Amino acid sequence: MAEIVPLLLLGVFSGFIAGLLGVGGGLIMVPVLLYLLAGTVGQAVLMHTAVGTALAAIVFTSISSVRAHHQHGAIHWKYFKQLAPMILLGAFSGALLTQLMSFDFMRVFFALFELSVAFIMYFGVISSEHVDSLSKWVWRITGYVIGLVSAIVGIGGGTMTTPFLTYNNVDIKNAIATSAAVGMPIAIAGALGFIVTGWNVENAIGGLGFIHTEALLSIVAMSVLFAPLGAKVAHRVDGKKLKKFFALFLAFLGLSVLAF
Repeated sequence: MAEIVPLLLLGVFSGFIAGLLGVGGGLIMVPVLLYLLAGTVGQAVLMHTAVGTALAAIVFTSISSVRAHHQHGAIHWKYFKQLAPMILLGAFSGALLTQLMSFDFMRVFFALFELSVAFIMYFGVISSEHVDSLSKWVWRITGYVIGLVSAIVGIGGGTMTTPFLTYNNVDIKNAIATSAAVGMPIAIAGALGFIVTGWNVENAIGGLGFIHTEALLSIVAMSVLFAPLGAKVAHRVDGKKLKKFFALFLAFLGLSVLAF
């Protein structure tokens, strides 16, 4: 019970933030899982297990979050359709690529990625072009990169999709809602990739490759309940304040992983 309670609380917070910011919750789950699983999972596969478990949890959290955002009519499904095909390919290949990466490489990559996105979001860098004017190749390359990087760091893609859309003049609330939808194919493809890569790896926890089933079930039990609440709050908060909070939140998590 002492081990499950922190995982349940992680599910509450990650689910709420997933709905609020459209990030899938992996940004919270990966850093916290590093600390919670450090005593039971070997360091050689610790980062892989944290990332794989986070992606598996995002599958369920995304469903709950997307449903809530869809009820508010905030998701731009046409942007989702343009990103999803290459995101699936990128996420699966990213998960397979992690078997060539060490714990420290993945940890530093994750931290620097979060800090970079936090900087861009906080200072509000915006393109002069609108998202609807982008070419098909921009959508394809962006989708693949979002999927690839998201699978490596264990996120639903919101930390890349939201800045991409807001940079191209999409309202922050619509960007967050659309990012929540984009997180679903990323999580599905990424989780499958971590099951495949961890299936026969020595020191892996077993069961579902790099996915820690006990942690997964505990997190999902609470995150699916609190994601709709986060989505509800997102549509009542000032967009500019939400954007600043998003950026500061990313910076804090990036620094925490860098210090691990």
